[in-house]
Amino acid sequence: MKHLLDIESLNAAQIADILARAAEMKRHRGPHPDAPLAGECWVMLFSKSSTRTRLSFEVGIRELGGQPIFLPASEIQLGRGEPIRDTARVIGRMAHGAVIRTYGQSEVEEFARLSGIRTINALTDAEHPCQILSDLFTITEKRGSLDGLKLAFIGDGDCNVARSWIWAASRCGFELRIAAPPRFQPPKELVQRAGGRISVTTDVRAACDGANVLYTDVWVSMGKEDEATFRAAQFGGYQINRATLDSISGSPLIMHCLPAYRGKEITDDVFEAHAKTIFDQTENRLHAQKAILTWLKK
Repeated sequence: MKHLLDIESLNAAQIADILARAAEMKRHRGPHPDAPLAGECWVMLFSKSSTRTRLSFEVGIRELGGQPIFLPASEIQLGRGEPIRDTARVIGRMAHGAVIRTYGQSEVEEFARLSGIRTINALTDAEHPCQILSDLFTITEKRGSLDGLKLAFIGDGDCNVARSWIWAASRCGFELRIAAPPRFQPPKELVQRAGGRISVTTDVRAACDGANVLYTDVWVSMGKEDEATFRAAQFGGYQINRATLDSISGSPLIMHCLPAYRGKEITDDVFEAHAKTIFDQTENRLHAQKAILTWLKK
C-alpha cells in the first residue's frame, strides 16, 4: 500500500515521476479519459482550514472519476475526542483513500498504518509535501529542469514548508539557502540528517544573491496565532521587498505558497509584479494533486 506522508520518504526518481505526471495532467486538463478513480470515494479529513488544498483535491478527485467526501474534524467524532486510530479503522472500511490536513505528523502516520487505505498528508506541522511537489513542478515548468537550481527560503525556517524544502533539496540535489532569525532556524540535526547543499543564515541578502528562486511563506502558521506579535517583531527584516531585489544579482522567480499577508513577508508591489508566477504556482496545485493521486495507484 502506497502513501504520501512526507518528502523525506521519497527518492529522486519518485519525485521525477510525480512531476512528469503533473505535466501530463496539465497538458490534458479536464476529466481523465481513463477515470482512474472511478468508483472510489476519498475522504478529506481536515482539522485545519484550507482554500487551495481543499479545492485542488476536490476538483482533482472528481476529474479523475472519484468522489470526494469532505469531513471537517469539528463536525465528526474526532472533534469530540475520538482517537485517530479509531477514526482510521472506521474510514478504512468504507472509503478508498484519505487526504488528511492536521497538526501532528504522527496522526497521519497512524491513520495510514491502521486504515489500510491510501493516505495523503495534505499538511501537518512537520511537513507539507503536496505543496512542495507542486512548487517543484512550477519551477521545472518555468526553468525547464531543477538543474542548477538555487532556492532561497526567507522567513520561518522551521515551519512545515521549509522542512519539506530541506528534504526536497536533499533528494533532488539542488542548493537551498534558508534565511531566518536565530530562533526560527531549522534544527541543526535535521539539516545534517538531510545532507546535501543546504545552508542556514540570518543574512537575507546573502541568501538571495544569485538565487534562481526566492520563496516565502507566512510568518504566523496555523496554530501559532498566539505568537503573532512576537513573531512580527522577530521577522521584521525577513521580507521580500523591492530593496532586497534591487540589491541582489539576477532576476529570480518569486514564489509564495499563499495565503499572503502583504506588507509582512512580502510587499504588495513585489507580490503584484510577480503575481503571474504565484498564481501559476497556485493552479499547479490541482495538477500536482492529480499526479499524486494517480501515482499512489501505480
